[in-house]
Amino acid sequence: MSRATLADSGDALLEAEELSTYFPIRTGIMQRVTGQVKAVDKISFKVRRGETFGIVGESGCGKSTTGRSLLRLIEPTGGTVRFDGQELGSLGESGLRKMRRDMQMIFQDPFASLNPRHRIGKILQEPLIVHGIGNAAERRERVAKVMETVGLSAWQLEGYPHQFSGGQRQRIAIARALMLEPKLIIADEPVSALDVSIQSQILNLMHDLQEQMGLTYVFIAHDLSVVKHFCDRVAVMYLGRIVELGDKRPLYSEPKHPYTKALLSAVPSTDLGKASERIMLQGEVPSPANAPAGCVFHTRCPQAMDICRHERPVMKQVAPGHATACHLYS
Repeated sequence: MSRATLADSGDALLEAEELSTYFPIRTGIMQRVTGQVKAVDKISFKVRRGETFGIVGESGCGKSTTGRSLLRLIEPTGGTVRFDGQELGSLGESGLRKMRRDMQMIFQDPFASLNPRHRIGKILQEPLIVHGIGNAAERRERVAKVMETVGLSAWQLEGYPHQFSGGQRQRIAIARALMLEPKLIIADEPVSALDVSIQSQILNLMHDLQEQMGLTYVFIAHDLSVVKHFCDRVAVMYLGRIVELGDKRPLYSEPKHPYTKALLSAVPSTDLGKASERIMLQGEVPSPANAPAGCVFHTRCPQAMDICRHERPVMKQVAPGHATACHLYS
């Protein structure tokens, strides 16, 4: 079944509802909790089977924490995450381990996520060993097959991570994520550390794998051009909250939230007829440890109203498949 057919089915594989992840601020000799960093603050969204769901925003907006919270690599503070109909918060350690066979992650820096002391063959076999899959011969066969799937050769299994280029290491990281034949892969900035020429190769590989294996992606990135090329739907985050969410075409062609408009105005365009005036935001991004009341963007928003300063906007549909959290559309 093709990617388009799967995504159009509307069947949600992953659902986050009011998901929050706060980190305590401790001070003094007694390390008393004096505040909270609201890295992810009550966000909700659904990811359909077979689609690529993008999460974008500036550094520090909570994108990576969201990805890790979805897999419970970081324990959420509140809210619920359901995967394939199962609420992950209700699972114990053994149940979560079984569920993670279907949920894998690709990290931004493959050199940091691959053990430098182990050969590639051992790194790729490790998920199979942990989950008790196959005997030694079957695992070696599986590893060699997946290596070829990601465009590498079986003879390279004897190498160490430092002997590979950045693009090759990311292919190895993708191979490791594929070892257990997952349904969902959360890709946290998987191409941002790579040269532009290599980025396109990795993105094309991920697209081909999605077509072949029916994968669902949550694709976390700060590069709006990459997200536009690769994703089906996009959530825009600012200071731990989703401010706009929708199908990529209307979101890119007619953004509604002032923050989304500012982000998109900074994307270089080769179409001179569609070049828009750069929107320069004033001030700095507030600290998530002391987020503004009401709409978190109101301190920098050129269209801020009095209501924005004290009332949090709710996500509202402004067009089919397109929603935003902004008082301009209340």
